Amino acid sequence: MKSGFITHPCYLEHDTGHSHPESPRRLSAIIDQLGRTDLTSRIEMIEPPHHPDLADAISAVHPSGYYKRLQAAVPKQGHAYLDPDTPISPRSLAAAEMAVSGVLTAIDGVMEGKFRNAFCALRPPGHHAKADRAMGFCLLNNVAIGARYLRRTYQLERVLIVDWDVHHGNGTQHIFYRDPAVFYFSTHQYPFYPGTGSETERGEGEGEGTTLNAPLSEGSGDREILSRFERLMPGVFSTFRPDFILISAGFDAHRDDPLAGLMVTDEGFKEMGCIVRSLAKTYCHERVVSCLEGGYNLSALARSVAGHLSVLTKDE
Repeated sequence: MKSGFITHPCYLEHDTGHSHPESPRRLSAIIDQLGRTDLTSRIEMIEPPHHPDLADAISAVHPSGYYKRLQAAVPKQGHAYLDPDTPISPRSLAAAEMAVSGVLTAIDGVMEGKFRNAFCALRPPGHHAKADRAMGFCLLNNVAIGARYLRRTYQLERVLIVDWDVHHGNGTQHIFYRDPAVFYFSTHQYPFYPGTGSETERGEGEGEGTTLNAPLSEGSGDREILSRFERLMPGVFSTFRPDFILISAGFDAHRDDPLAGLMVTDEGFKEMGCIVRSLAKTYCHERVVSCLEGGYNLSALARSVAGHLSVLTKDE
Protein backbone atom coordinates (compact mmCIF):
# COMPACT_ATOMS: atom_id res chain seq x y z
CA MET A 1 0.00 0.00 0.00
CA LYS A 2 1.30 3.44 -0.92
CA SER A 3 1.58 6.52 1.27
CA GLY A 4 -0.64 9.47 0.47
CA PHE A 5 0.90 12.81 -0.55
CA ILE A 6 -1.69 15.56 -0.32
CA THR A 7 -1.21 18.97 -1.91
CA HIS A 8 -3.24 21.46 -3.95
CA PRO A 9 -2.52 24.37 -6.34
CA CYS A 10 -4.65 26.59 -4.10
CA TYR A 11 -1.90 26.49 -1.46
CA LEU A 12 0.30 28.53 -3.80
CA GLU A 13 -2.30 31.30 -3.91
CA HIS A 14 -1.67 32.31 -0.30
CA ASP A 15 0.50 35.33 -1.12
CA THR A 16 2.57 36.55 1.82
CA GLY A 17 4.67 39.06 -0.09
CA HIS A 18 8.03 38.91 -1.81
CA SER A 19 10.28 38.85 1.26
CA HIS A 20 8.18 36.73 3.62
CA PRO A 21 9.84 33.41 4.58
CA GLU A 22 6.55 31.46 4.44
CA SER A 23 6.24 31.66 0.67
CA PRO A 24 4.81 29.50 -2.14
CA ARG A 25 8.39 28.63 -3.09
CA ARG A 26 8.45 26.25 -0.12
CA LEU A 27 5.99 23.88 -1.76
CA SER A 28 7.56 24.27 -5.19
CA ALA A 29 10.92 23.25 -3.72
CA ILE A 30 9.40 20.14 -2.14
CA ILE A 31 7.70 19.06 -5.37
CA ASP A 32 10.87 19.66 -7.39
CA GLN A 33 12.91 17.60 -4.91
CA LEU A 34 10.47 14.68 -5.10
CA GLY A 35 10.83 14.69 -8.87
CA ARG A 36 14.54 14.00 -8.44
CA THR A 37 13.93 10.89 -6.33
CA ASP A 38 12.21 7.52 -6.74
CA LEU A 39 9.61 8.49 -4.13
CA THR A 40 6.97 9.33 -6.73
CA SER A 41 6.54 5.61 -7.42
CA ARG A 42 5.87 4.96 -3.73
CA ILE A 43 3.35 7.72 -3.02
CA GLU A 44 -0.14 8.44 -4.24
CA MET A 45 -0.47 12.09 -5.18
CA ILE A 46 -3.83 13.43 -3.98
CA GLU A 47 -5.37 16.79 -4.82
CA PRO A 48 -8.00 17.11 -2.10
CA PRO A 49 -11.54 18.15 -2.90
CA HIS A 50 -13.46 20.69 -0.87
CA HIS A 51 -14.23 18.38 2.03
CA PRO A 52 -17.96 17.94 2.75
CA ASP A 53 -17.38 18.23 6.51
CA LEU A 54 -15.09 21.27 6.25
CA ALA A 55 -17.36 23.83 7.92
CA ASP A 56 -18.30 21.56 10.81
CA ALA A 57 -14.67 20.49 11.32
CA ILE A 58 -13.45 24.10 11.49
CA SER A 59 -16.24 25.18 13.82
CA ALA A 60 -15.38 22.33 16.20
CA VAL A 61 -12.10 24.19 16.94
CA HIS A 62 -12.57 27.82 15.88
CA PRO A 63 -15.70 29.71 17.05
CA SER A 64 -17.87 31.40 14.45
CA GLY A 65 -16.92 34.87 15.70
CA TYR A 66 -13.26 34.27 14.96
CA TYR A 67 -14.03 32.82 11.54
CA LYS A 68 -16.16 35.83 10.66
CA ARG A 69 -13.30 38.13 11.69
CA LEU A 70 -10.99 36.20 9.36
CA GLN A 71 -13.47 36.58 6.51
CA ALA A 72 -13.80 40.30 7.16
CA ALA A 73 -10.01 40.76 7.25
CA VAL A 74 -9.38 39.28 3.80
CA PRO A 75 -8.38 42.15 1.49
CA LYS A 76 -9.83 42.60 -1.98
CA GLN A 77 -6.29 43.25 -3.23
CA GLY A 78 -2.81 43.53 -1.80
CA HIS A 79 -2.15 42.45 1.78
CA ALA A 80 -3.65 42.81 5.24
CA TYR A 81 -1.93 41.82 8.48
CA LEU A 82 -3.52 39.69 11.19
CA ASP A 83 -0.43 40.29 13.34
CA PRO A 84 3.02 41.66 12.45
CA ASP A 85 4.13 38.24 11.14
CA THR A 86 0.93 37.06 9.46
CA PRO A 87 -0.02 38.74 6.19
CA ILE A 88 -3.00 37.60 4.16
CA SER A 89 -4.00 38.22 0.56
CA PRO A 90 -7.30 37.80 -1.34
CA ARG A 91 -6.93 34.01 -1.65
CA SER A 92 -5.40 33.28 1.77
CA LEU A 93 -8.55 32.12 3.52
CA ALA A 94 -9.44 29.88 0.57
CA ALA A 95 -5.97 28.34 0.84
CA ALA A 96 -6.38 27.87 4.59
CA GLU A 97 -9.73 26.16 4.07
CA MET A 98 -8.21 23.88 1.45
CA ALA A 99 -5.33 23.10 3.82
CA VAL A 100 -7.90 21.85 6.31
CA SER A 101 -9.61 19.88 3.54
CA GLY A 102 -6.23 18.32 2.79
CA VAL A 103 -5.79 17.14 6.37
CA LEU A 104 -9.34 15.74 6.51
CA THR A 105 -8.81 13.96 3.19
CA ALA A 106 -5.57 12.45 4.48
CA ILE A 107 -7.27 11.25 7.66
CA ASP A 108 -10.14 9.71 5.68
CA GLY A 109 -7.68 7.96 3.39
CA VAL A 110 -5.77 6.40 6.26
CA MET A 111 -8.88 5.45 8.24
CA GLU A 112 -10.53 3.91 5.16
CA GLY A 113 -7.40 1.98 4.15
CA LYS A 114 -6.76 3.84 0.89
CA PHE A 115 -3.15 4.45 1.92
CA ARG A 116 -1.15 3.40 4.97
CA ASN A 117 -0.07 6.88 6.10
CA ALA A 118 0.08 10.35 4.59
CA PHE A 119 2.01 13.59 4.30
CA CYS A 120 0.19 16.88 3.72
CA ALA A 121 2.31 19.43 1.84
CA LEU A 122 0.10 22.37 2.69
CA ARG A 123 0.15 26.03 3.55
CA PRO A 124 -0.56 28.18 5.42
CA PRO A 125 0.74 26.26 8.43
CA GLY A 126 -1.38 25.99 11.55
CA HIS A 127 0.10 25.14 14.93
CA HIS A 128 0.34 28.72 16.27
CA ALA A 129 -3.33 29.47 15.56
CA LYS A 130 -5.37 29.53 18.75
CA ALA A 131 -9.09 28.88 18.75
CA ASP A 132 -9.78 32.62 18.48
CA ARG A 133 -6.55 34.13 17.21
CA ALA A 134 -4.30 33.92 14.15
CA MET A 135 -0.58 34.31 14.75
CA GLY A 136 2.86 33.21 13.61
CA PHE A 137 1.99 32.69 9.91
CA CYS A 138 -1.03 30.53 10.93
CA LEU A 139 -4.75 31.15 10.28
CA LEU A 140 -6.52 27.85 11.04
CA ASN A 141 -5.01 25.13 13.22
CA ASN A 142 -4.84 22.27 10.72
CA VAL A 143 -3.63 19.58 13.14
CA ALA A 144 -6.02 20.57 15.92
CA ILE A 145 -8.95 20.45 13.50
CA GLY A 146 -7.74 17.03 12.35
CA ALA A 147 -7.53 15.72 15.92
CA ARG A 148 -11.03 16.84 16.76
CA TYR A 149 -12.33 15.43 13.46
CA LEU A 150 -10.85 12.03 14.38
CA ARG A 151 -12.60 12.14 17.72
CA ARG A 152 -15.98 13.28 16.40
CA THR A 153 -16.20 11.46 13.06
CA TYR A 154 -14.38 8.21 13.79
CA GLN A 155 -15.03 8.10 17.55
CA LEU A 156 -11.36 7.46 18.30
CA GLU A 157 -10.67 7.63 22.01
CA ARG A 158 -7.10 8.96 22.00
CA VAL A 159 -5.15 11.07 19.50
CA LEU A 160 -1.46 11.90 19.87
CA ILE A 161 0.02 15.04 18.32
CA VAL A 162 3.81 15.05 17.89
CA ASP A 163 5.22 18.49 17.10
CA TRP A 164 8.89 18.81 16.12
CA ASP A 165 8.74 22.32 14.66
CA VAL A 166 11.47 24.57 16.11
CA HIS A 167 8.75 26.89 17.47
CA HIS A 168 6.44 25.65 20.18
CA GLY A 169 2.91 24.96 18.92
CA ASN A 170 1.23 27.23 21.44
CA GLY A 171 -2.09 27.19 19.60
CA THR A 172 -2.35 23.41 19.56
CA GLN A 173 -1.33 23.16 23.20
CA HIS A 174 -3.84 25.83 24.21
CA ILE A 175 -6.73 24.16 22.36
CA PHE A 176 -6.19 20.78 24.07
CA TYR A 177 -4.74 21.89 27.40
CA ARG A 178 -7.74 20.61 29.35
CA ASP A 179 -8.60 17.70 27.04
CA PRO A 180 -7.49 14.23 28.25
CA ALA A 181 -8.27 12.62 24.87
CA VAL A 182 -5.58 14.50 22.93
CA PHE A 183 -1.94 14.21 24.01
CA TYR A 184 0.38 17.00 22.85
CA PHE A 185 4.14 16.30 22.73
CA SER A 186 6.57 18.97 21.53
CA THR A 187 10.28 19.43 21.04
CA HIS A 188 11.28 23.02 20.28
CA GLN A 189 13.87 25.71 20.92
CA TYR A 190 13.29 27.38 24.28
CA PRO A 191 13.20 30.17 25.28
CA PHE A 192 12.16 31.35 21.85
CA TYR A 193 9.07 32.47 19.93
CA PRO A 194 6.24 32.29 20.95
CA GLY A 195 7.50 32.13 24.55
CA THR A 196 5.53 29.07 25.64
CA GLY A 197 6.57 25.42 25.94
CA SER A 198 8.33 25.04 29.28
CA GLU A 199 8.51 21.65 31.00
CA THR A 200 6.13 22.95 33.68
CA GLU A 201 3.27 23.24 31.16
CA ARG A 202 1.60 19.85 31.54
CA GLY A 203 -2.11 20.50 31.03
CA GLU A 204 -4.89 21.46 33.41
CA GLY A 205 -7.96 19.85 34.94
CA GLU A 206 -8.83 16.57 33.25
CA GLY A 207 -6.06 17.26 30.75
CA GLU A 208 -3.28 17.40 33.33
CA GLY A 209 -0.48 15.11 32.21
CA THR A 210 -1.47 15.01 28.53
CA THR A 211 0.85 17.86 27.55
CA LEU A 212 4.55 17.04 27.47
CA ASN A 213 7.10 19.65 26.42
CA ALA A 214 10.73 18.69 25.83
CA PRO A 215 12.43 22.07 25.25
CA LEU A 216 15.89 22.37 23.72
CA SER A 217 18.46 25.10 24.15
CA GLU A 218 19.89 27.02 21.22
CA GLY A 219 22.62 25.04 19.47
CA SER A 220 21.09 21.64 20.23
CA GLY A 221 21.23 19.14 17.39
CA ASP A 222 20.56 15.52 16.51
CA ARG A 223 21.96 14.04 19.71
CA GLU A 224 19.85 16.22 21.98
CA ILE A 225 16.56 16.00 20.08
CA LEU A 226 16.83 12.26 19.46
CA SER A 227 17.59 11.64 23.12
CA ARG A 228 14.22 13.29 23.92
CA PHE A 229 12.43 11.07 21.42
CA GLU A 230 14.19 7.88 22.50
CA ARG A 231 13.66 8.57 26.19
CA LEU A 232 10.11 9.95 26.17
CA MET A 233 8.23 8.57 23.17
CA PRO A 234 8.02 4.91 24.28
CA GLY A 235 6.49 5.98 27.59
CA VAL A 236 4.00 8.30 25.89
CA PHE A 237 2.83 5.50 23.60
CA SER A 238 2.69 2.78 26.26
CA THR A 239 0.84 4.97 28.78
CA PHE A 240 -1.49 6.94 26.50
CA ARG A 241 -1.94 4.17 23.86
CA PRO A 242 -3.00 6.46 21.00
CA ASP A 243 -5.38 5.38 18.25
CA PHE A 244 -3.92 7.82 15.70
CA ILE A 245 -0.83 10.02 15.32
CA LEU A 246 -0.78 13.51 13.85
CA ILE A 247 2.65 15.07 13.28
CA SER A 248 3.15 18.82 13.15
CA ALA A 249 6.11 18.35 10.83
CA GLY A 250 8.08 21.57 10.89
CA PHE A 251 11.59 21.39 9.49
CA ASP A 252 12.88 24.74 10.77
CA ALA A 253 14.95 23.04 13.49
CA HIS A 254 17.36 22.27 10.63
CA ARG A 255 20.87 23.61 11.09
CA ASP A 256 20.56 25.57 7.81
CA ASP A 257 17.28 27.27 8.67
CA PRO A 258 17.48 31.07 8.93
CA LEU A 259 14.76 31.63 11.56
CA ALA A 260 16.06 29.68 14.56
CA GLY A 261 19.10 28.21 16.28
CA LEU A 262 18.82 24.42 16.45
CA MET A 263 21.22 22.19 14.53
CA VAL A 264 19.17 19.18 13.42
CA THR A 265 20.31 17.47 10.21
CA ASP A 266 18.45 15.68 7.43
CA GLU A 267 19.29 12.40 9.16
CA GLY A 268 18.00 13.67 12.49
CA PHE A 269 14.57 14.32 11.02
CA LYS A 270 14.57 10.87 9.42
CA GLU A 271 15.38 9.25 12.77
CA MET A 272 12.56 11.10 14.52
CA GLY A 273 10.18 9.85 11.87
CA CYS A 274 11.48 6.30 12.26
CA ILE A 275 10.85 6.37 16.01
CA VAL A 276 7.29 7.64 15.62
CA ARG A 277 6.44 5.27 12.77
CA SER A 278 7.84 2.24 14.58
CA LEU A 279 5.79 2.96 17.69
CA ALA A 280 2.71 3.73 15.59
CA LYS A 281 2.99 0.29 13.96
CA THR A 282 2.97 -1.29 17.42
CA TYR A 283 0.17 0.74 18.98
CA CYS A 284 -2.19 2.11 16.32
CA HIS A 285 -1.94 0.17 13.05
CA GLU A 286 0.55 2.70 11.66
CA ARG A 287 -2.08 5.42 11.45
CA VAL A 288 0.08 8.51 10.89
CA VAL A 289 -0.66 11.77 9.10
CA SER A 290 2.10 14.40 8.92
CA CYS A 291 1.24 18.03 8.23
CA LEU A 292 3.81 20.57 7.07
CA GLU A 293 4.47 23.41 9.48
CA GLY A 294 7.71 25.47 9.28
CA GLY A 295 10.96 25.17 7.32
CA TYR A 296 12.39 28.17 5.51
CA ASN A 297 15.68 27.18 3.90
CA LEU A 298 14.29 25.82 0.66
CA SER A 299 16.99 23.23 0.04
CA ALA A 300 17.02 21.95 3.62
CA LEU A 301 13.21 21.87 3.70
CA ALA A 302 12.96 19.92 0.44
CA ARG A 303 15.60 17.38 1.48
CA SER A 304 14.08 16.93 4.93
CA VAL A 305 10.58 16.35 3.57
CA ALA A 306 11.95 13.85 1.06
CA GLY A 307 13.77 12.09 3.90
CA HIS A 308 10.62 12.00 6.00
CA LEU A 309 8.69 10.56 3.06
CA SER A 310 11.36 7.90 2.59
CA VAL A 311 10.64 6.81 6.18
CA LEU A 312 6.85 6.82 5.69
CA THR A 313 7.08 4.82 2.46
CA LYS A 314 9.72 2.31 3.53
CA ASP A 315 8.61 -1.32 3.49
CA GLU A 316 9.51 -3.03 6.75
